[in-house]
Amino acid sequence: MTTQNPGLFIAFEGGDGAGKSTQAAELAGALESRGLTVLRTREPGGTPIGEKLRSLVLDHGHGHIDARTEALIFAASRAAHASQVIRPALDRGEVVLTDRYIDSSVAYQGAGRDLGTEAVRDLNEWATSGLQPDLTVLLDVDPELGRLRRTAGDAAEDRLESEADEFHARIRTAFLDLAAALPEQYLVLPARLPVEELAARILARVESLLSLPRRVNRVTRVTA
Repeated sequence: MTTQNPGLFIAFEGGDGAGKSTQAAELAGALESRGLTVLRTREPGGTPIGEKLRSLVLDHGHGHIDARTEALIFAASRAAHASQVIRPALDRGEVVLTDRYIDSSVAYQGAGRDLGTEAVRDLNEWATSGLQPDLTVLLDVDPELGRLRRTAGDAAEDRLESEADEFHARIRTAFLDLAAALPEQYLVLPARLPVEELAARILARVESLLSLPRRVNRVTRVTA
């Protein structure tokens, strides 16, 4: 089905420690300086129920969470996020920047937890009624570099961040596979590049999207 959303929807993806939040903030500032209204949000989270679910699935101390339960918690948070936050902002003509979206579940639970990437994608497309980003910025980070960044200073790793490097290597491969399958929908950049260079390259790609005369057409797939 085709929906008419006047806004622009951009997702930032990548392994833990890739610098997604930093680049989302850089892009938001650049777009706001051009007079655009920007909504920054994150997953899991973005809504009151989503933030509670975030705590359950990422904080230590909640006991064992099996892979299917983990995938369903992320999908539930995403359903609320898409319905209550992202779609309304797009309908208002805003630029939505989200730190993680469906690809994270496909990579973390589908590949990392071995639940199957297609099964997890179908679940999340159903949860979001098929809402897809106009662009996904993938910041590709080596698992070792990601861990060094996450543990710098006194920072503590959350439940997923503390998984072994092999888990994060599977996630990295899954992200790259997703981008390779639909290259026109992704901007893949090495996370090791300087912050300023990454920000400039991301802004250039987004400006090209903003200049398109018919960027309001967003094709979405709704699964049964």
